[in-house]
Amino acid sequence: MGCVTDQARVLDLASDRASALSEAAAAVTAGECIVLPTDTVYGIGADAFNAEAVQRLLDAKERGRDMPPPVLIAEPSMLRAIVDEVPDAARALATALWPGALTLILNAQPRTGMDLGETRGTIAVRVPDDESARALLRVTGPLAVSSANVSGRPAATTAQEAHDQLGDRVAVYLDGGPAAGGVASTIVDFASTPDGVVLRAGAIGLDELRRHAPQVAGGQDPADAEPAG
Repeated sequence: MGCVTDQARVLDLASDRASALSEAAAAVTAGECIVLPTDTVYGIGADAFNAEAVQRLLDAKERGRDMPPPVLIAEPSMLRAIVDEVPDAARALATALWPGALTLILNAQPRTGMDLGETRGTIAVRVPDDESARALLRVTGPLAVSSANVSGRPAATTAQEAHDQLGDRVAVYLDGGPAAGGVASTIVDFASTPDGVVLRAGAIGLDELRRHAPQVAGGQDPADAEPAG
C-alpha cells in the first residue's frame, strides 16, 4: 500500500525553503506522507490527527500497528494539547532540553482522537532541533514521524537515501542536506511513573537528565544506543 502518488516531488530547502515547506504542508493536509530532515536522521511524516495518513506511513515503512510512530511538535508549549498530564519532572526536562534529542512518553489526551497504532493510551513526543522541521510543524501542527526507511533497512541520512527506499510512497521529499545521524534520542517514560524512567539511553545521558529531574531512573551508556529517527 503506502503513500502512493503519481510522482514524488523532491524539493531543495536551500534554494527556496518557503515554497518547499508550503508544498509539504499542502501534502500533509491532503493526507499524504512526506519526508523531512530532523536533527537525527530523515523522517517520514504524516498528519498525527489523520488515522488514514498514519496508516499510510506505517504501510510505507512496511511496519505494523504494534510499532506506533512518535509525534513531533514545534514548541514545548504544544505538549498540553496532546497529552493528559505533564508531571513536574517531565516539564523540567522539556523546558531544559527541548528542542533536542529527548523523547518523552506521556499519557495521551483522549479527546485528540489520535490513532497512531497500539499505543496503550500513551504518546511519544519530541521537539526536534532542526529549524526547517520546526518551521513545517508550526504550519502543520503535530506530525507522526518515524525514521525514513523500510523497516529492517538503515535509516536514511539524506533525502536521496530516503527516496531510494520509499519512492512514490511519499508525496514530497524535503532535501535539507545530510542529516546529523549518530546516536538516537533518549526516551524517558513518564506514563508509568511521574518521576520518569529511561527506556532507551541515547544522545542525552542520565547525568544530564538528573540535573533537571533528579529522580529519573534507569539508563545505560549512550554509546550503546543505535541511531534512530
